[in-house]
Order: sequence, then C-alpha cells, then structure tokens
Amino acid sequence: MNSLILREASRLLVALMLVFSVFMLLRGHNEPGGGFIGGLIAAIAFALYALATDAEAVRKALRADPRVIAAVGLGLAIGSGFLALLEPAPFLTGQWTTIMDFKAGTPLPFDIGVYLVVVGAVLTIVLGIKEQQADVEDDPVEPEENPGLETRSWPADRSLPEDRS
Repeated sequence: MNSLILREASRLLVALMLVFSVFMLLRGHNEPGGGFIGGLIAAIAFALYALATDAEAVRKALRADPRVIAAVGLGLAIGSGFLALLEPAPFLTGQWTTIMDFKAGTPLPFDIGVYLVVVGAVLTIVLGIKEQQADVEDDPVEPEENPGLETRSWPADRSLPEDRS
C-alpha cells in the first residue's frame, strides 16, 4: 500500500505497540496478559509496518529471520521447563530463586519464549503472504503464458441494454 499517511503514522504506532507488547509480556506474570498476548501485539505491529512499507523493510527491522525467532523462543520455553527437572519436580513446574532481594523464576523465560514463538510464527505467515503478493504484482501471469486461461473483454462499442419497459 502506497499511502504517505499510513507510512508516517505506522512509525509512531509500531513503536507504541512494541512497548505495549513488552508491557503485556511482563504484566502477564501476575495479571492477564503474558507471552502469547504480548507476542500477538508485537506481530500486529510488524504486520502494520509491512502493510505500510514492504516485507523487506520488516525483515531489516527484525534483523533475524522470523523462523529463527520462533525456534529460539521454542527452545527458551522448553528449556525453562527442563529446569524443573533439576529439582524433583514435574516438567514446567515454576522454579524460583532470590537474587539480591529480587525474586526470579522460570515463568518469565517461559513467557519470553512464548512471546518469541508467536512473533516468529505470525510474521513468517504474514511476510510470506506479503512477499507472494509482491511477486504476483511484479510478474502477473500473461494470457499467452497460460493457454488454459481465457480472457474476455467487454467490447468497446457495446453499450448497456436500454430500458425495455
């Protein structure tokens, strides 16, 4: 989409949405929110940026392939679950420790992993659709290339039917 208003507004909106997604990620520990919702907000922000610009600009902004982001997130989420196995506890049981009066636990890395999985998976789909759309617009199928595709055109001299009532 080639809209100056959308392109300029998306710069501010993307930044605000990314900050809000991190807020939702961190808030989700004790209140509604978390990695999934925060990841969806971040993915929507990047999808808006892709709509305002193109898929290549989003890939430059991400600085990593969305599939790699999803894989790292999946590894982080699963890895945080395995930390419970070091204690005699079931897989994905939250483990807590206190570091200088700061209580840290495994739910935060799990939520960050879910956040990254959602961002990576959604952006893989969105950028794939956006790039395929750009390929079709850049290289439309010509009728000569596809003999099975019939083209019909409205005759130039044909006028609309007259009112016969």
